[in-house]
Parts: sequence; structure tokens; C-alpha cells
Amino acid sequence: MKWEGNRESDNVEDRRDDGGGGGGGGFGFGGRSIGIGTIAIALIGSYFLGVSPMTILSALTGGGGGGASQVQQAPAHQTPASDKQAKFVRTVLASTEDAWTALFQAKNARYIKPKLVLFTGATQTACGTGQTASGPFYCPGDQIVYIDLAFYRLMQERFHVSSEFAQAYVIAHEVGHHVQHLLGIDKQVEAARNGSESQANAASVKLELQADCLAGVWAFHANQTEKILEKGDVEGALAAATAIGDDTLQRQSQGTVVPDSFTHGTSAQRVRWFSRGIDSGEIGQCDTFGARQL
Repeated sequence: MKWEGNRESDNVEDRRDDGGGGGGGGFGFGGRSIGIGTIAIALIGSYFLGVSPMTILSALTGGGGGGASQVQQAPAHQTPASDKQAKFVRTVLASTEDAWTALFQAKNARYIKPKLVLFTGATQTACGTGQTASGPFYCPGDQIVYIDLAFYRLMQERFHVSSEFAQAYVIAHEVGHHVQHLLGIDKQVEAARNGSESQANAASVKLELQADCLAGVWAFHANQTEKILEKGDVEGALAAATAIGDDTLQRQSQGTVVPDSFTHGTSAQRVRWFSRGIDSGEIGQCDTFGARQL
């Protein structure tokens, strides 16, 4: 992936020296805490493409509503210029800012840029205590993307994914959740909280697959304007998407596949929706909620 020398975002806050971000009992869901079993499953899935409990659970408990204009973001604490990994994150975030600003402007709308927070171990968020074990996540309550950069090392160790484009895709997927929030799409998942667990899971799958597609839309436009893609980048991202489908993870962890418990989509679905976004570059192609087949 070609990224060095491109614009860097000023909306990155570095909390890595904050000493772990404090305690807390984890994330709440409808008045219930998430047990260790759920966290363990989330840990496996969260190693790539923002498979995080935070986005879905925050929306389901009402954290995803409201407009973006009411959020006041403090000036971001900058990281040293010598920190290449942080520089990469700033550059990718800037690329998403440029792409989505242009796409929103084309629809006579204003894109509100999210902040991205780097942390180590744990950090306080409007959605509860964010932890490394949750993987990268987006909190609609404060409209911030959170990531512990140790996650990228885990990506390589667990899934053998080390390409920079795959790492950029992680950020773009979480920014995709921010786009959903600005468009009010996450309210459709919030409405599922009164339904059955299978209904809530089905809504979660649609939300996550749409974020995959929106990440593809970003990649299309970023490549059009910045020529970021190199040979093998897309193939590597698709291979990684295959590795973290719900069906693949369940088969590896428990030997059986339980479709009603899916929260992020099958390997084939994740590949299909990312491909749909990167091939078309059109937000309208990402309507997972209206699709007859995922």
C-alpha cells in the first residue's frame, strides 16, 4: 500500500501514556454485563475488520442515536513524527476524511470527521471502558474510533495478516460505522433490541456487512485520488475477510456452525460486500438492510 508522504489527520489523540485508562466492569447490554464467554468470542473475531462488541451493543442500548453536530471534540494530542505506526494511522484516517467529505458533499451534506484515539490496555469511552481485548471499535456515543496498535501484531500472529492495506481496512471499517451513525442507519439496529436474540444478531450482521462495504467504497475513492493500492493488496484483504467470517471462526473454535448466532456475517458474505464497495465506489450499493440476499 502506498501511503507515505500523503496528508495526515489532526484528529488523532494519543492516550498510550495514560496508564491503561482505568477500570470498569466491561460493556453493558440492556442492563446486563457481557460475560467472559462473550468476550472470548469477541476477542477471536475482533482481530480484523473491527469485529467489536462496542459498535453493536452501543447501538442496541441506545448509544447510537442523534446527530453528529452536537459533539464537541477536544484538540487531539499529537504523536511524535518518528512514530511510523501512528503516522500510518493518521495518514489512513486523513484518507477516509478526504473520501467521505467529497462523497457527502456530492449529496449536499456535510461530513463530520470522527476522532481516532490510540490507547494501550484500556481507556474510558462514552460506551464504557474500552479494552484491547475488544479489538478496534467505534463508539457512537462520542463518535470516536478506538484502537490499541498492539492489535496489528495480533493480526499477524493469529491470522497471518501483515499487509498495510489490511491494517488500513480495519480503520476504514470502523469509520464505516461512523458513516452509518451520521446517516442514522444504526437506529435500525437499535430497534432490534426489543426483538429476539436471533433478530438482534441478524440486524448486527447487516450493520457489519454494510461497514465492510463502506470500507470498500473508501478504498475505491482513495485509490482513484491517491493511487494507494499495490499488487496483492485487495487479495490480501479478501483472504483476511475470509479468515474471520462467523462460520469460519465458529468452525475453528467449536467445530460446529450456528447461523442464528452470527453477528458479523459469513466469510463469503464479508468478501462479497467488501468487493461490492471497492468495485462500485457507490454508497447505494451497500444497502444490506434492503438486500434480498446477503
